[in-house]
Amino acid sequence: MKLASLKDGGRDGTPVVVSRDLSRMVLATSVVKSVRDAIEDWRLTEPLLRALNDKMEAFEVETIPYDPTALASPLPRAFQWADGSAYLSHMRLVRKARGAEMPENSETDPMLYQGGSDGFLGPVDSIPCVEKDWGLDFEGEIAVITDDVPMGCSPEQAKSHIKLIMLCNDISLRNIMRPELVKGFGFFQSKPASAFSPVCVTPDELGAAWTGGRINLPLITTYNGNEFGIVDAGKDLSFEFTDLIAHAARTRNLAAGTIIGSGTVSNENHEEVGSNCLAEKRMIETIQNGKATTRFMNPGDTIRFEMLNSEGKSIFGAIDQTVVAG
Repeated sequence: MKLASLKDGGRDGTPVVVSRDLSRMVLATSVVKSVRDAIEDWRLTEPLLRALNDKMEAFEVETIPYDPTALASPLPRAFQWADGSAYLSHMRLVRKARGAEMPENSETDPMLYQGGSDGFLGPVDSIPCVEKDWGLDFEGEIAVITDDVPMGCSPEQAKSHIKLIMLCNDISLRNIMRPELVKGFGFFQSKPASAFSPVCVTPDELGAAWTGGRINLPLITTYNGNEFGIVDAGKDLSFEFTDLIAHAARTRNLAAGTIIGSGTVSNENHEEVGSNCLAEKRMIETIQNGKATTRFMNPGDTIRFEMLNSEGKSIFGAIDQTVVAG
């Protein structure tokens, strides 16, 4: 099942169920007020939404055309957005760029930061570039949405709490990030609003590609119309989503609607498969040539993220954004 949120429903959007082939949508307001409300009472709403989905796929209900420009992120806002760094190959490169060492426990203890969740960009919304020297960057990620997760949840228990999956563009301001992190208090100004894919999907939509904590499919990144990366999301993953959820829930309950991000999808053989962010590309250039030549994003640049199933069809729709001034 695929869910999305129309922009015309206030801060939390209007819920729709989207057809498997991303051609049609049906309003789900007969079941629930928003996707956010759905996830908060998932045991009740999931079977009702699936019944509506079955009617749509059988052409038994009235539908509207699928239109990503009309969609907000699946959760236009959330109670919590916690982003990880599950691909250590990415962190090793980026930390080198900052002149920082990897934490001693980085291979055993996941890294998470709490991002701004009070409002997300839509999947095709413009990305504002307020100052060119802030170092605007994109980051292609996978993200999951949980139901209520109890404190002390184990990785094995966490599997049952992953209800929806989507893609993410975790936008970063690299030139603000370094001086901010030197303060030792984490990200804030360097992490503006993120964007998520047009639809989120239940794990069964991924078939055998979903193993309970990871997706074994490549994330396709297209920058300014050119292939930038085709990076396997299941390869070189140091921490599965189950590990990230258990880590986040070690000392607190996680409310239904919590979004957990993987961090930038990255492979060790990045010279062959490319990258999912500019910072990683720039670090590779520095290692190879002594300096970075790839610039950060400017107004007019475009970025697109998409993931295809084994039949070559889009699973989540595409995050497809253009940078604009101011």
